[in-house]
Amino acid sequence: MPHPPKAPSTTTEAGSGRNPGAQPLFERPRVGPAGVRDVLKDIGPHYASNGVVGLAFSASGPVAVTLAVGSLGGLTQSQLASWVFAIFLSAGAATLVMSLIYRQPLGFAWSIPGTVLLGPSLQHLPFPEVVGAFFSAGVLILALGATGVVRPIMAAIPVPIVMAMVAAVFLRFGTDIVASTRTDPAVAAPMVVAFVVLAAVPALGKYLPPVLGTLAVGVVAVALSGRFTMEDGGRVLAAPVFTTPEFTWAAQLELVIPLALTVLVVQNGQGAAVLRTAGHHPPINVSAMTSGVFSLLNAAFGAVSACVTGPTNALLTSSGQKQRQYTAAVVYGLLSLVCALLAPTLTRFMLATPEAFILALGGLAMLRALQQAFVTAFATNFTLGALVTFVVTISGLDLFNIHAAFWGVVIGYGVSRLLERQDHTAT
Repeated sequence: MPHPPKAPSTTTEAGSGRNPGAQPLFERPRVGPAGVRDVLKDIGPHYASNGVVGLAFSASGPVAVTLAVGSLGGLTQSQLASWVFAIFLSAGAATLVMSLIYRQPLGFAWSIPGTVLLGPSLQHLPFPEVVGAFFSAGVLILALGATGVVRPIMAAIPVPIVMAMVAAVFLRFGTDIVASTRTDPAVAAPMVVAFVVLAAVPALGKYLPPVLGTLAVGVVAVALSGRFTMEDGGRVLAAPVFTTPEFTWAAQLELVIPLALTVLVVQNGQGAAVLRTAGHHPPINVSAMTSGVFSLLNAAFGAVSACVTGPTNALLTSSGQKQRQYTAAVVYGLLSLVCALLAPTLTRFMLATPEAFILALGGLAMLRALQQAFVTAFATNFTLGALVTFVVTISGLDLFNIHAAFWGVVIGYGVSRLLERQDHTAT
């Protein structure tokens, strides 16, 4: 297993030491945009496999959550398929555009906490009213990004506190490895062994990246178990459906603010923290505006808001040279567009695999990211604030229908300001 990475500096703007207010509203790329020749020169097995695993992660558990919430909310099969089409379309397009322009991995997806909080709302609100809230949330996210308020807010929160929130959110991926190995050893155990061997023997890992080897072994284990049960028939290509939005005070007050906070603080905050820990400099304001634009695209097809994704970016940056990791995002973005086109088929395919395969693959792929999150959160200063953030986030506190990760950061930051004044003064 790799040695724990060093924790980054905890000064503002990810340790850059610069005043974020002095930077332009629209963050400029530090290098020129990447073209086709650049991608072909920089891509390699590690980066391609990271992109494939990032897509496999997005297309499995998160899709299952989306389908479960939508089904319980009474959405039709065509509405669900349209939702899946939209989230993969926006994920692929936003990732490709941003990653090539900034030449760093900027993986976009959709808000899983936002999807979860929709569950109760879909039980008593008509779907057109929920779609109206999607549109309003997209406009609010775009406006907040365009005004430039997002970057100073994110820069004011110490990195260890944000990474403690990330560690709490990512923790379940680590426990999933244990749970899946215990409940389905025939599938999960060979995957764990493959990962350990490839990670422990650099000569093997050089030619077959550990996560890619784990994926291959898992596919073989599932095939040998005879438990791949994909239903025949059904639509192959996506047929998106436009749902005419309805704007009511009930839906707007219940959903718009929670959705916007979930995207900007929880999801984009996770993504930015993960990328900073990997040595990148994500454009906070531009990412917020991009999330807003593609949230409006998602809303047009009845889908939840778009966002920068923490888990997927952790996978995209899990190995290789920093300056070449954008190619993993390119692979992820291209595959996301393919998934958008084949959304109904993809959904049936991923749901046909045993749950242990998904849990073990996601957990092993996220293991290094979980390690980085804990090291960054507790290695230097702000440790009490980080601990409070971790505890509140993992507790599941969801006041006012807002995800626990948001309250973890708010409460942890407040405790840190009161009881760790020396740390704040030092930075």
